[in-house]
Amino acid sequence: MKPETYSLFRVAVLAFMVWWIPCGAQTAPGSASAKPVTNYIVTLATPEQHLVHVQIMLPAGSAQRDLQLPVWNALYQVRDFARYVNWVRAKDRAGQPIPVRALNTSLWQISDAAGGAIVEYEIYADSPGPFGAQLNPHHAFFNLAQILMYPLDARAAPMSVLFSAVPQGWRVATPLEADPDGGFRAENYDRLVDSPVEIGSFGESDFDEGGAHYRVIVDADPADYEMDKIVGELHKIVAAATSWMDDRPFDHYMFLYHFPRGPAGGGMEHAYSTAIDLNAEALKESSEALPDVTAHEFFHLWNVKRIRPQTLEPVDYTKENYTRALWFSEGVTSTAEDTIELRAGLLDEQGYLNRVGEAITELERRPAHVTQSAEESSLDAWLEGDAYYRRPERSISYYNKGELLGIMLDLSLRDASHGQASLREVLQWMNQNYAKKGRFFPDSDGVREGAEAVSHADLRWFFEKYVAGTEEIPWNYFLVTAGLRAVATSNRVADEGFIASRNFGGPMVVGAVSAGSEAERAGLQVGDTILEIQGKPAGQEWRQELAGISPGDTIALKVRGRRGGERELKWKVGSRDEVSYQLQDVEIVTPAQRARRAAWLKGEAQPAGSDTGSANLGSVNQ
Repeated sequence: MKPETYSLFRVAVLAFMVWWIPCGAQTAPGSASAKPVTNYIVTLATPEQHLVHVQIMLPAGSAQRDLQLPVWNALYQVRDFARYVNWVRAKDRAGQPIPVRALNTSLWQISDAAGGAIVEYEIYADSPGPFGAQLNPHHAFFNLAQILMYPLDARAAPMSVLFSAVPQGWRVATPLEADPDGGFRAENYDRLVDSPVEIGSFGESDFDEGGAHYRVIVDADPADYEMDKIVGELHKIVAAATSWMDDRPFDHYMFLYHFPRGPAGGGMEHAYSTAIDLNAEALKESSEALPDVTAHEFFHLWNVKRIRPQTLEPVDYTKENYTRALWFSEGVTSTAEDTIELRAGLLDEQGYLNRVGEAITELERRPAHVTQSAEESSLDAWLEGDAYYRRPERSISYYNKGELLGIMLDLSLRDASHGQASLREVLQWMNQNYAKKGRFFPDSDGVREGAEAVSHADLRWFFEKYVAGTEEIPWNYFLVTAGLRAVATSNRVADEGFIASRNFGGPMVVGAVSAGSEAERAGLQVGDTILEIQGKPAGQEWRQELAGISPGDTIALKVRGRRGGERELKWKVGSRDEVSYQLQDVEIVTPAQRARRAAWLKGEAQPAGSDTGSANLGSVNQ
């Protein structure tokens, strides 16, 4: 241990010992039998080495205490954070060492702890992005489940966390409630770790809207963003979303943004906040990038955080939580995202119709859409870390098909109810009958229950065919009710000779290389990580970079092999025929169809008596 590291660690321990005296006797308010508080101190001792020191004060209780570090968090993937733990030690209230024994790779047992104990450990944190935990000389960002163990017998007890050795000039931002002593509190471990923490010299601009207070935290070079523009868009998004749901289950909410100049992308939802990463260049080049991800993550405060599938509860931090409902919790959130942007004036009708056409194109181009259902895709979410699983012939995306199912269900509801019910009514019904009653919905059956309750129609056919089943979706049967049709066109497009994908905020990995292609001859291999495309970082916007390449153009990639070592590759791309879908008006759009489309684009049911007859003209050929 370096001398400066030792001095910081010593200061942290002394601070913790002082903090322990008043907090160790704390109990949750309201009852003499309330559980005592479990206190944490997180010391940012060595940011240049990405090392975090953690101390846990365990109040008096059982002689043996088991402490668990989660194996997954933020993503539906087991990442086993215990691999970053360097050592674990414990001592009793008098400061004497007590035994610590590993029961498995992520579970430790403390003995002789009846009078209380302090557990200390060191953990490495250098996973960037909204799904990780990172400490470096620039800042700290924590999803706390990735660095904080929890006592198995006190997961439901009140928790408190204090951050120590914070570099001069850095501040702490988190949706957690502040303690007078500078720490933060939560009613239990689940609430604690559902609260991301940003520590650094970030920018901030707060605003009020509709009776709530919003914090906007930005960690980025001030030259890379316009705070006034961001806040202006947020005003519109939160107003549109809360009015659409006719609900605001919070008084305070925090938006946390990172805009790095390297690869970045993705957002992570939380009950009272969201953490979002966008590449700085992509933020400047695309006016849609920020509102798209923000509207999606903000709507999650209802759908998935409060309107929650039973299969995700209680959270099991030790193994996978399998669910068949991600097509709804994630995919239909994408449906809602577009509706919110339409209502906020951040997306127009043509832009929205283009998005629907692109979503249909994406699904139809994946051969797996006839072999894997939306429910199966949800169940298989835990496989998404594998590049082969992400190949088009192996899987579909529950985001993509779920978004389309949300749209088609919305149109079905409107047609079955003569315009009196829509997706909005389903979400509001589920919010009232599940979220606000502290209940969790039974996966797809719960969604069907809500849809049938608001439409007064039997929708078994929809869920059996398209949610649980793999029948081809007859796009035009649904779209015609709004005077639209999906038109397929064949185009000659560039064939790069490979398939690649990204796993959320992870790197772009090559999943397949076409045999005999120029890409293969250039030396591209399955498993290569693509670092740059045409000289730009391969971030979230990589699809746009590839879309700009035409047949005969030269493509330039910088890649890293599976065994390490970077290399630069160039080759001329070939061509192939590819089918795309666009939404266009039917030949004659009736007044009923126009009225239906207008209400659909607003995300609202039609006024009573305004529907002059069924807009459904019957099944049409695709």
